[in-house]
Amino acid sequence: MSDAPSSSKSISPSGARLAILLTLLLSTYTLADNGADIYKTRCSACHGSKGAGDTMLGKNLKLRSLTSDDVQKQSDSELAIIIDRGKNRMPPFDRKLSKEQIGEVVKYVRSLKK
Repeated sequence: MSDAPSSSKSISPSGARLAILLTLLLSTYTLADNGADIYKTRCSACHGSKGAGDTMLGKNLKLRSLTSDDVQKQSDSELAIIIDRGKNRMPPFDRKLSKEQIGEVVKYVRSLKK
């Protein structure tokens, strides 16, 4: 038998919890999309790349431009609720996007007006 230390190391339960927590936090941070990316993948098929609703789907649904005064005068909270819960034929995104991601989409919609 050898008295050399084993090459396998055990991690304490608290160290394992810390490692899991750090992994979750870092993966959430690195996987978080910015508002433009989320908009492009989730919203542009209907609302168009510039928010004008000028896609075939957008025209069929008679969508208002996201740059219109009617949309832009809504509060951030109102826009977030629409994205979260959906409106008319727009599906809800509450199970697909985090609150932070919805906030990023709201910021991006605001940027379309500029």
